[in-house]
Amino acid sequence: MTSQPSLAKEEGRPGDPGTPDSPVVGAPHGSNGLQAGLKNRHLSMIAIGGVIGAGLFVGSSSGIAAAGPAILLSYALVGLMVVFVMRMLGEMAAARPTSGSFSAYADRALGRWAGFSIGWLYWFFWVVVLAVEATAGAKILHGWVGAVPQWGWALIVMIVLTATNLVSVSSYGEFEFWFAGIKVVAIGAFVAIGLLAVFGILPASKNPGDGFAHLTDAGGFMPKGAGAILTGVLMVVFSFMGSEIVTLAAGESEDPQRAVTKATNSVIWRIGVFYLGSILVVLSLLKWNDPAIVKDGSYVAALNSIGISHAGEIMNVIVLTAVLSCLNSGLYTASRMAFSLGQRGDAPRAFARTNARGVPQAAILCSVLFGFVAVFFNYKWPDTVFDFLLNSSGAVALFVWLVICFTQLRMRGIILRETPEKLTVKMWFFPYLTWATIAMISFVLVYMLTDDAGRKQVLLSLLVAAIVVAIAVVRDFMQRGTVVELATATPTASAQSGVNDEVTAE
Repeated sequence: MTSQPSLAKEEGRPGDPGTPDSPVVGAPHGSNGLQAGLKNRHLSMIAIGGVIGAGLFVGSSSGIAAAGPAILLSYALVGLMVVFVMRMLGEMAAARPTSGSFSAYADRALGRWAGFSIGWLYWFFWVVVLAVEATAGAKILHGWVGAVPQWGWALIVMIVLTATNLVSVSSYGEFEFWFAGIKVVAIGAFVAIGLLAVFGILPASKNPGDGFAHLTDAGGFMPKGAGAILTGVLMVVFSFMGSEIVTLAAGESEDPQRAVTKATNSVIWRIGVFYLGSILVVLSLLKWNDPAIVKDGSYVAALNSIGISHAGEIMNVIVLTAVLSCLNSGLYTASRMAFSLGQRGDAPRAFARTNARGVPQAAILCSVLFGFVAVFFNYKWPDTVFDFLLNSSGAVALFVWLVICFTQLRMRGIILRETPEKLTVKMWFFPYLTWATIAMISFVLVYMLTDDAGRKQVLLSLLVAAIVVAIAVVRDFMQRGTVVELATATPTASAQSGVNDEVTAE
């Protein structure tokens, strides 16, 4: 790491959290700033739905097959890590809400190279996600209406959600409110109905209701050994990405401090209910090695075991909702990060301009353009170009969490010095839990190197990260050199005045 920049210099730079030019709530409406168009109900649902991605519905079956019932410990470990990271991020976001979130905080606490690097890597991650989710949604829609080709559905979905984001931030919030609402209701209903079936009190259930016996009756709780817990961690960690979106959205809310505080405090029960609760229900209704879990998917298999008809179609609707929600939020997140980078001079200035509705139009269009290109790569070269994009962005989630940890270590001191009254959310047992979380994330990254699929993701992600960091460092060095040259080459006003006096005297 480079040394921390002078606080005095950093405070005057546009885009820093807490400076007059920051895109925080209260920024001027219209062409110069974002609008506070997100209501508290929008933020609440964005916070709740942010942790429920399509990966939970689609990817959980492979995790169960790899670790058995011990996958619950994998989810618990990753969930604990996310709770700690969100607490750290919540501490900074409640004190200084900004659309750049952790990128803007890293810029201030660690140096411009850090804010530049993690901001662009995060943008890259989400525009690749756009392509993945658009393709996943298109497959479901093509299955329902085969007359429209799969690429046509991907195009339609991308255009509709781009239009939604271009209209206003409130339209994004409204769409996400309903998308997330459907996911929340679906998971809540699944857990409630499933628990009734688990204990044999659900009317007309075809499942015998063996309680929690299935957690141990097929080879024990850890049928694949303790090491499978870590394998499970690698398989589930990326399904948690998205919980940090609420801290970016807070900058456009009516009461950002309240929204961030509420979201941070509720992350524990959200992970407990949606992840641990739903997976516990699946593992209690079926033996972990039941072929139906892999064949039909964990949730569909569980619903079929109860006797709910058309379980597959119901789950397809829910997965499609999760995909559209992820697309909607992904486009919003990528554009706001690009906006923040533009505000700080780390991206084209056009990204920092908003239209009359307070929407960063250029940032949205650039993000979706890259998403369209990635979709094309997915159809044209899925096993080469798109495979590289997918793997080179795979470990970015862990990089982001790691940067949040290191940033919080330094931002705590900055906040205490400058605005101690705004430290309303505090990381528990600081700095010990922060360092413990850093160790956990680092361990996961190192352990990924022992896994064939994980090794490829880590190495390619490190390659892309190294390139971005190198660009950031060189760019920062050149800018500092330019400033020094200008300072030495241009005489001060007083010195110039003295020279003029001497000339006049002569």
